[in-house]
Amino acid sequence: MTALEFRLIERLKQLPPGRVAEVADFVEFLAAREQRAAAIEGLRALDRRLPDDEEMPPDLAEELEEEIRRDRAERRQGNGN
Repeated sequence: MTALEFRLIERLKQLPPGRVAEVADFVEFLAAREQRAAAIEGLRALDRRLPDDEEMPPDLAEELEEEIRRDRAERRQGNGN
């Protein structure tokens, strides 16, 4: 345990229960905010790896469109999983 963690715990022990609950709520809020920030950064990183429509090679775009058409046709025939 770090010195800071020790000091925080000692201070928490001195607080009335209502204030400890407030501290717990605040800590949960901070943790949730960090999780959201990490999730947003993960989405941004994913977005940076995906090509824009303009950057996608025409052959690849056509190949993807054809694959989608085949998949839809199979589903209409009842063969899609």
